Amino acid sequence: MAERATYLGPRIRRLRRDMGLTQADMANDLEISPSYIALMERNQRPVTAEILLRLAKAYKIDFSDFHEGSGPDAAARLQAVLRDPLLADIEFGPLEVADVAYSFPGFAEALLRLHTAYKEEQFALADRRQDMGDEGPVSSSDPVAAIRSFLAARRNCFPLLDTASERLAVRVGEAGGLAAYLKQHHNLRVRRLPAEVMAGSVRRLDWHRKDLLLDETLDFASQSFQLAQQLAYLEFAEQLDAVVEEGKFDSDNARRLAHRSLAAYCAAALLMPYAAFAKAVEARHYDIELLSRQFGTSFEQTAHRMTTLQKPGQERIPFFFIRVDTAGNVSKRLNSGSFPFARHGGGCPLWTIHQVFQTPGQVVPQWLELPEGQRYFSIARTVRSGGGGFGAPGVERAIALVCEANQADRLVYSRGHPQVPTPIGIACRLCHRVACTARSEPPIGRQILSDNYRRTEAPFGFSDA
Repeated sequence: MAERATYLGPRIRRLRRDMGLTQADMANDLEISPSYIALMERNQRPVTAEILLRLAKAYKIDFSDFHEGSGPDAAARLQAVLRDPLLADIEFGPLEVADVAYSFPGFAEALLRLHTAYKEEQFALADRRQDMGDEGPVSSSDPVAAIRSFLAARRNCFPLLDTASERLAVRVGEAGGLAAYLKQHHNLRVRRLPAEVMAGSVRRLDWHRKDLLLDETLDFASQSFQLAQQLAYLEFAEQLDAVVEEGKFDSDNARRLAHRSLAAYCAAALLMPYAAFAKAVEARHYDIELLSRQFGTSFEQTAHRMTTLQKPGQERIPFFFIRVDTAGNVSKRLNSGSFPFARHGGGCPLWTIHQVFQTPGQVVPQWLELPEGQRYFSIARTVRSGGGGFGAPGVERAIALVCEANQADRLVYSRGHPQVPTPIGIACRLCHRVACTARSEPPIGRQILSDNYRRTEAPFGFSDA
């Protein structure tokens, strides 16, 4: 079969402009005619292997970086976008999509950016509707909501950061680990100091003394994560800034939170490289404890990483992840699927995430059913942070991972667990189960019955009107 011709016009043009070269300058460097440069930039001539070798030799470029975002990866990303229900009535053949990705990479990138912006606006509209009250919408900026919208629009997956982190993970392994790599490549010595010396910090970079300081009470998984996150700040400054810029945040707080979230994403990708982790989750049947031991990560870090496995062409089960404290406050909410409770839900007391505090450290599976009949499978467990010594304060929280019911048989946790769903709601104000005895407030749009003559078992009785 003939090999597909490689068209890289927009990338050649971008490379030339970034280096401040004219077409004549580049033609002279590559020993070809300026007209041939012009034809390649307009995708009217393919880029041959010989030309690629000359580019690499003349400008010291990495082939993998030069191809990044083009070809198969761009085609897979386009295929994912074109599955959006908005486009369900339009047929796109695989060859058509491939032709756009290979021959018109700039146009493909424009479509991908537009779709991302469209998804962000969808989530923003949902937030505005949720915030509508008796006095109108809430106008104050919420950086946490902005970050959740930013991550949700991208299904909490950043393939370019994954790719960069995988490459770095190889170099870290060759150096002998994170501490050795930091010493060899950044002249930073890793030191572990008592909590009282760290004065409230778990990690601190001391450039003057060339020390990276860690709180010695951190467990192994937390120490590794902090080293990986610091390394991400050192190695991926440009990549992180570029992705943050895509978010077009309207406040410094949101930008800082986005930067921190993306650095943490890179840290997880360093410790659990995409290809290896995606292969392992299927081999281990999504057993989080087994996976955490394999990769030297915590239960929460591993569960969190599972929500990021949506790289086009290498997708795994799309999960919803939530973390709450004993008071029910949500401190983390991530979504790589399309779950109705992914934006504002999680407060239903019938969901076991609010009950696992009674059985700390135990994974509790549960089948769920929403009022409209959608079914899901959930696992919940407590996780603990802080502590590390006798009398040291710690914080206990609960996390849950949720997937659609038709994906549950791929999880080890569903085996032998009877498929008897618990009826739950997104939130009391959005749930119309009239007989729910756990209800804390009436749903929007229902008239409450007077209890002059009859008191229902549920906290509120409702008129049928």
